[in-house]
Amino acid sequence: MKNLLYKTLLVLPALLLVLPAMAQPSAPPATPIDGGLSILLAAGGAYGIKKLRDHRKGQ
Repeated sequence: MKNLLYKTLLVLPALLLVLPAMAQPSAPPATPIDGGLSILLAAGGAYGIKKLRDHRKGQ
């Protein structure tokens, strides 16, 4: 039951962030947002995974 709760808490925010982003108009072709945004998303995901593992290790 706890595992299902963790999975839901990980997937639900991702869906809630992606769906409104699809409704936004596209950026002009010359806007360089890919590089920095990808790094920030990867760093945030790694930090979240680390925090979950640390929390599980402490229990």
